[in-house]
This record gives sequence, structure tokens and C-alpha cells, in this order.
Amino acid sequence: MLIIKWLAIVVLLVIVLAVAAGQLGFLQGTAPTDLGVRDGKLKPPSMTENSVTSQAALYPDHPQRKYADTAPLALKGDGPATLAKIKAIVEGMEGAKVVKSEPGYLYAQFTTKLMKYVDDVEFWFDPAANVIQVRSASRVGRGDMGVNRRRIEAVRAALEARK
Repeated sequence: MLIIKWLAIVVLLVIVLAVAAGQLGFLQGTAPTDLGVRDGKLKPPSMTENSVTSQAALYPDHPQRKYADTAPLALKGDGPATLAKIKAIVEGMEGAKVVKSEPGYLYAQFTTKLMKYVDDVEFWFDPAANVIQVRSASRVGRGDMGVNRRRIEAVRAALEARK
């Protein structure tokens, strides 16, 4: 019984320390310096299962291509108008902060409440394909438990619901 008691105390202590580390910002990671559009491409998928991108097919030999693959967003009007709608959607989402908003590009950061993990999300109007290319990636960790894919799908659903 004494071992179980100590084990419970140790587990509780680890949980408290992890939450404290998150609240103090130790789990945020570093903001990428290579975001944006380069040569008609957003940044490639992460090397682990913690990102999604509509441009995964551009990287056929990438180890996470299949996991990261998601469809681009359809236009609702022209590119800048669609990005304006996406910006309004993102601003209404929990933990979102729009960092950069231009007529053809939108960059936002999403921060989780408890652990303060930060994900970087990009939307780019691709005039050649006439779609909105997307990329959503966690800064830290080897997996995202599907959070980035669910976020992009939530934006897609909200965009489709708009008139």
C-alpha cells in the first residue's frame, strides 16, 4: 500500500511539473523562420506525424507525405476574399492569433490552453491552382493526435457553411 501511495504522489508531481512547464512557456517551441511561400510552395511537411499540408504531393519521397496529405480549400469568391473569410473564421477559433495577414497569405498561431503548445498555420491563395493551399504544424512533439488535421477540417467546414 505504501508503494502505491508513493507512486501516486510521484505521478501527481510529474503532472504538476508538466503543467507548470507549459504555463511558464517552456513547451511553446521556437517560431519557425522559414514560413511563407517560396517558389510556389509552403514549407514541406514535418519529419514526424505532427503536420498536414495540401502540398504534400509535391514531396513524393517525404517520409510523412501520406500522413500529412490534406486537400486544399476551395475558393469562396476570389483568393483575397476567401482569405478574408478564413481570417474571420480563424479569429473566432480558440487559442488563435493572426500573426500576418496579406491579400494572398495568412499566418496564424494556435496555442493550447493548458500546456501552451503552439501550432503554426498558413493559408496561401495559389493563383495557378485557383485554391487556398494550407499547412498546419506543431512546433514540438513527434505527434499531434490529429489536432492539425481537425483544425484544417474545421476551417474547411466553416468556410463551406459561409455564404
